Amino acid sequence: MSGRQVTNRISGGVIVVLSLLALLTVSIGYTQPPLPDEGTLAHIFQLSIAALVPMIILFLATADWKQPWQSARLLAFAAAVLVVAFGALYYMEHYFYPQHYR
Repeated sequence: MSGRQVTNRISGGVIVVLSLLALLTVSIGYTQPPLPDEGTLAHIFQLSIAALVPMIILFLATADWKQPWQSARLLAFAAAVLVVAFGALYYMEHYFYPQHYR
């Protein structure tokens, strides 16, 4: 396995972990009362989203474009997890604790 393949596998794994971490932090937020200011979970969410950008760039730069479906599957999974995470965050801010976020 070449260094490029190893880098691609690691960056792909990091993308999945960061996406799941974002979803986990939002999910944990449902179990806690709203804070007057952003708490640790909000910062972890923001950092995981910010860290996704360079990881996706690295993943795409090292991808094997002879097998694009392998890369596409991983990115589609990560994107689906992020859509759920952002959807849950939107729901929490607008419907779960609407009086706190206005």
